[in-house]
Amino acid sequence: MAGTTSMTAADVLARLAELEDPKMRAVNERHGDDHGVNLTKLRGVAKDLKTQHELALELWATDDTAARLVAILIAKPKSFDAAELDAMLREARAPKVRDWLVNYVVKKSPHRETLRLAWLDDTDPHVAAAGWALTADVVAKQPELVDLDALLDEIEREMQGAAEPLQWEMNTCLAMIGINHPAERARAIAIGERLEVLKDYPTPPNCTSPFAPIWIGEMVSRQGATA
Repeated sequence: MAGTTSMTAADVLARLAELEDPKMRAVNERHGDDHGVNLTKLRGVAKDLKTQHELALELWATDDTAARLVAILIAKPKSFDAAELDAMLREARAPKVRDWLVNYVVKKSPHRETLRLAWLDDTDPHVAAAGWALTADVVAKQPELVDLDALLDEIEREMQGAAEPLQWEMNTCLAMIGINHPAERARAIAIGERLEVLKDYPTPPNCTSPFAPIWIGEMVSRQGATA
């Protein structure tokens, strides 16, 4: 479509409606994502639009899942204040929207650390899960910001009984500790083996199991490190 950089929110919604696939919607809805747009095609729409923060705000306000995914891709992460990002996370209904918001916007925001600390202890498991997702990223990239022993203590104490979205991100954090920090690796593996969280998670061939001891072992092996 010509002139995509001057498209209105209504134009974008119409374009997304054209891309809607009932079979894709059925697949996505099994994961809680109420849209039927192939993500490669959705990314193509965002690529044509390029960065347009005001349009991103308009698309987010539609409360349409596909439109919100496009909004995340064309927004300027540093243009949001902490309160806006907090509100957006709490408004997000679909798992893919929450995931993209954290990974593509919050992780690039100057408010990331403030939000990470605020979200970790939130009573909403989806919000707390976002805090743990950010913590897993910090464990890998800026470990000086966290106390690894304290994180392992909390994971050992809370992960097994945590709500599903929160449990998943705590498990990811456990794996990131084991993968990136040799001094903590044995304890991380031992915690995973004792708690058995995601031990039986169905994993397709040629994919790494999310069960932390297997995940840690495979990634360390790829790095050529000594487990």
